[in-house]
Amino acid sequence: MNIDNNISNNKIDKNAKIYPNVVIINSTIEAGVIIESNSFIKDSIIKENTKISCSYINKSKIGRNNIIGPFSNIRENTITEDNVKIGSFVEVKNVKVKENTKIPHLAYVGDADLGSNINIGAGTIVANYDGINKNKTIIEDNSFIGSNTTLIAPIKIGKNSFIAAGSTINKELPENTFAIARERQTNKPREDKI
Repeated sequence: MNIDNNISNNKIDKNAKIYPNVVIINSTIEAGVIIESNSFIKDSIIKENTKISCSYINKSKIGRNNIIGPFSNIRENTITEDNVKIGSFVEVKNVKVKENTKIPHLAYVGDADLGSNINIGAGTIVANYDGINKNKTIIEDNSFIGSNTTLIAPIKIGKNSFIAAGSTINKELPENTFAIARERQTNKPREDKI
């Protein structure tokens, strides 16, 4: 366990399990937390029974029974509630995530409020920056965001919405909506022969 000895503000419960090659700076680690090797945690709170695998967490509050990583980048002002999954190669910043929501892999979510029981598909991007301002995305409870979706902020996705994979969404979705926003596939014969 590598803990910066120059920082006296770490509070690590004796029932936390911390593997070698972990850096913890000015953070609180509660009981039952497991932090696997090659993780970095700074200015954060990690609540009970959360598992962190090879991830970076900065200026954030992680709820109980979360699964973080491997290779997650939890940037500043991220707050998760209980039973949240932020998985492989996911980056989040300035995000609030309610209970039982999953961002399993390969996604970027910034400047967003996510409700409960949401699934964010692989390859999903929240396009939060228009070149001048950071814009907000709201995704309400029980929504399903299909893989390879782009959400162009500012935008609100209503409760119980379903977005088809490969969609680019730039208009608000009311509750109980199915959205598909992608170009129709056209197949044409190749003119060159291989």
